[in-house]
Amino acid sequence: MSSLTPASALTSEDALYLAYFGMETDLVFTQGVELPGFASFPLLETPEGRRLLSGYAQGVVDIARRHGTGALLDTCTWVASPERAAALGYSSADLSRVYRDAVALVAKVRDDNPCVTALLSAQIGPRDDGYAHDALMTAAEAQDYHQVQVAALGDAGAEVLMAATIGSVDEALGLVRAARDCDLPVLMSFTLGTDGLLPDGSTLGDAIDAVDRGTEAFALGYLINCVHPDHLTGVLAGTWVERVRGVVANASRKTHEELDNAAELDSGDPIELGEQLAVLRAHHPHLTVLGGCCGTSMEHMTSIASQGRSRLA
Repeated sequence: MSSLTPASALTSEDALYLAYFGMETDLVFTQGVELPGFASFPLLETPEGRRLLSGYAQGVVDIARRHGTGALLDTCTWVASPERAAALGYSSADLSRVYRDAVALVAKVRDDNPCVTALLSAQIGPRDDGYAHDALMTAAEAQDYHQVQVAALGDAGAEVLMAATIGSVDEALGLVRAARDCDLPVLMSFTLGTDGLLPDGSTLGDAIDAVDRGTEAFALGYLINCVHPDHLTGVLAGTWVERVRGVVANASRKTHEELDNAAELDSGDPIELGEQLAVLRAHHPHLTVLGGCCGTSMEHMTSIASQGRSRLA
């Protein structure tokens, strides 16, 4: 990596970085790939699986190059935590290899595309369902549970930790503390519902304030994921709002329950999604990360990059 650091990259208001959280829904609904436990990391085990994973990272890089943006290249380790991986037959030794291979895969894509500014982003998800709030941990329990994965991803060469689809304040606190203990920069991305609240019932502002207070504001910033821009009306308001660094939006306006029970993918309107995120970025220039979550594809990412970048011009 160059002298550019995650902090300098993501806090510059003239920058725009693309983030793609929609890989798993695209694999299942569009590519017809079975993902037991909704886990993509087992694809690392086969040449065809690695080709698929590399293709998504390359797709984001290609869009970034065409539209003059940066890219966050996320690893496929969203559900590669001890309990969720054990259910798929992976031991702790297996996971150590997974973490190294996952970071190496996105690092190769970056190395093959030196003209694009990209950060190696190690994705880590919640212990349980990111939409649920019935299996909550204390902050100490969350820190203990996630510490091994955070440390291993940092040792594997990740440059920033992407804590994605986190639905409770306590789990967020534990994750940020684990990242702080490993001196690994972290972006904390909260799941919001159509009501604008976290699954544990917290407001976004209260969640950010609590995590910042409990970690001496260690996180680089916060993202919002798994929500359509329509449902952010009135949410981005408060003294804490400049701590929000990005929105990784759902294509669909449906509730999480409706999406969980859907037999078909709701891909929404890619052009409209790009327009709405660009308007958010124009109103809130501290949003330096834009991207797509559930139901999005490279078509959505192209629209987000094109329209988000034009608003910066």
